[in-house]
Amino acid sequence: MSTTPRTTAGPAEPSRRKVLSGIAATAVAVVGWNAVDQSWATAAEAAGNSDVIPVPGLVGTLTTDAATVNSFGHDFGHFFDDAKPWAVLRPGSIDDIVTIVNYARVNGIKIAVNGQGGTGNDIESHSVYGQARVPGGISIDAKGMSKILSIGDNYAVVEAGVTWGQLTDATLALGKTPPALPDYLYISVGGTISIGGIGGTVQKFGLLCDTVQAIDIITGEGKLVTATPWLRPDLFNAALSGGGQVGIIVRVNVKLMPAPKRAVIFSLYYNTVEQYLVDSEKVLADGRFQVHAGEMQRTPDNSGWRYKLEVGATYNTTPPDRNKLLCDLKDDRPSAVIEDVTYRDYMFRLDAYEEYLKSTGHWYTPKPWLSMFLPASKTKAFMKLVEQEMNADSLGGGFLLFYPYFTSKLKRPLAMQPNESVAYLFDLLRFPNPGEPNIQAMVDQNRRLYDIAVGMGAKRYLVGSIPMTTADWKKHFGNRWTGFVNAKRKYDPNNILTPGQGFGLI
Repeated sequence: MSTTPRTTAGPAEPSRRKVLSGIAATAVAVVGWNAVDQSWATAAEAAGNSDVIPVPGLVGTLTTDAATVNSFGHDFGHFFDDAKPWAVLRPGSIDDIVTIVNYARVNGIKIAVNGQGGTGNDIESHSVYGQARVPGGISIDAKGMSKILSIGDNYAVVEAGVTWGQLTDATLALGKTPPALPDYLYISVGGTISIGGIGGTVQKFGLLCDTVQAIDIITGEGKLVTATPWLRPDLFNAALSGGGQVGIIVRVNVKLMPAPKRAVIFSLYYNTVEQYLVDSEKVLADGRFQVHAGEMQRTPDNSGWRYKLEVGATYNTTPPDRNKLLCDLKDDRPSAVIEDVTYRDYMFRLDAYEEYLKSTGHWYTPKPWLSMFLPASKTKAFMKLVEQEMNADSLGGGFLLFYPYFTSKLKRPLAMQPNESVAYLFDLLRFPNPGEPNIQAMVDQNRRLYDIAVGMGAKRYLVGSIPMTTADWKKHFGNRWTGFVNAKRKYDPNNILTPGQGFGLI
């Protein structure tokens, strides 16, 4: 069994299975692109029309029916709900994606993958500011590449549309787990690693993309190739945390490790940011916990802010010594909550919260999220400002993640970091109250806080809702901008991939 995805310089042998299940029988199949009108043509429209360039044969389907297009015209953030593609590719094989990328390249059609994450009937792109939108172009349904291909002793090879939840359950059945996981598991592997991916083990394993050993990727030139840190490293580094600008990731080799059976989770509360920072950096430095996260929260009486240090000690048979783990920490101990849970229950801990947010309507509101990496030396000053800026309605049903990690653990060059050894994730994940009238004010506040943070040496995380210009992105990527531009020109010379990021590389 190979420890890397199969290397190939061209299309793999296509699967001849039937069109993907779930495609509506009433879907309108596209047969070609009208080069004059710049629009898709059905069979009836193409009849006798020499301007229509036929779509090559596909195992899956390319459709333009209203229901399909509408469902791909919005994302989790609901800021660009009218950004409808002209057509949706539901691939029957990875070769379909190769074919359609080449077709798009020749005809100057934009193209982007849509992760189609979520649960139940709430399946959509989990970008929050239109990053996966491709108005007038082709949206690729990631559900068409969602197979777990193999699980080895210390790795798994999956198609990029597999969710972290799928992979976690499959590996836990064999006593293994990915070392890094996102807090919300129902998002695609490919989409997550294309923007980095962060979770509560970042202080030990880095971003999710840092646990990736190899990718199979279809470049904007329509070539299916393998990239690793040693094979096409420029492509590998531009694809991981590069926002989908150089290719479409279709297969991923991700590291695995033995899975613990249980975890003791400590929720420790602090009334001041100063003491929270001291204890957070203390446990970061000595590594006593396997999981390390945290939040800024409203106080129980809703009169102000407090901080929660959420840390976990994992084990198999012998529980950890709780007193030893906590003896030198200065939290408000009477407020502490300590739980002993299965490892799986902790990994899937947001399931109940998702149900709650859906029941209250918060799940479906616009998401003015602000996600950044703060230099540790400026964190106290910034959080003092945030405490003053925000009020009881600022979070709605959401939360503000806030915890430290070592920047040295993050290896991919486009995951831009503050120039310090320790940084803090600042992840303002607002779920505004239904009917909230000040959504635009929240976006404006994001931009204001972002500018202040950047002045302190912060860097943006690619998720989030911050209006950005090309000049902003150039400043963000700094001395890596030129290399990023060169990779874009090399691997997507026709500039067809993932326009919703708005980088302006070409």
